[in-house]
Amino acid sequence: MPEAPPTIVAVGDIACDPTSPNFNAGAGLVDTCHQQATSDLVVGNGDAAFLALGDLQYETGTYDAFMASYEPSWGRVKDITRPAPGNHEYYTEGAAGYYRYFGAAAGDPAKGYYSFDIGDWHLVALNSNCDDVPCAAGGEQEQWLRADLAAHPAACTLAYWHHPRFSSGEHGDDARLTDLFRAADEGGVDIVLNGHDHHYERFALQDADGNADPAEGVRAFVVGSGGKNHYAATTPVANSELIEAGTFGVLRLTLHPSRYDWAFVPEAGATFTDSGSHDCT
Repeated sequence: MPEAPPTIVAVGDIACDPTSPNFNAGAGLVDTCHQQATSDLVVGNGDAAFLALGDLQYETGTYDAFMASYEPSWGRVKDITRPAPGNHEYYTEGAAGYYRYFGAAAGDPAKGYYSFDIGDWHLVALNSNCDDVPCAAGGEQEQWLRADLAAHPAACTLAYWHHPRFSSGEHGDDARLTDLFRAADEGGVDIVLNGHDHHYERFALQDADGNADPAEGVRAFVVGSGGKNHYAATTPVANSELIEAGTFGVLRLTLHPSRYDWAFVPEAGATFTDSGSHDCT
């Protein structure tokens, strides 16, 4: 019998500060601090990897906070976690708590970007904290990304980082990521995953300038629904296909050799879902 294709899970904007009154001994309140509930969706599920999309530990990403809040919840799947740093991690100098907590899994602390393979897919984690690790064309990270994609010409490729190039949320589009998105698109990336805005959003295939490109573009998802709290969505930006701003949950992707299935999985008791399938381009 053929082996089932691997599944991966992705989400960001996760664990509340353990000193917050909303933390409530890890149980959270009705509309905040649901890191335990979202991690329950992954524990024991058999996923090949968890792509942690940044802002994993509020408010300043200290090691002690990671141990008190993130560790009892999402730390239960630390062995399959492939993290990307968010801005809250860098509120501690050099994201020292983040790099100490994740160790070698987070890559070089001076860079925070790296790549790996799962099944037939190539995956790339990038660092979108552009003031700390430059994101512009010609910079070390952008040049590394282009070289890495050229060296791994997989049929299907996924890239992820924290700040979204495109978003209909409170933070909105981030033009600083245009060059990394362009390098990803030109290098054959099929999916880009981001967090930062605290909602779930799915985009149609597009290029780095926001032009629809159904033949060769990149499908982006914003998955900032990891548990911290929600931000209200604004007027949908171009190519936005779906927005949900009131449900905590995760994105699960099934990585077939030449296509992918996606499914938004809500926390227990919630009803919103989203699913679909698409061939790699």
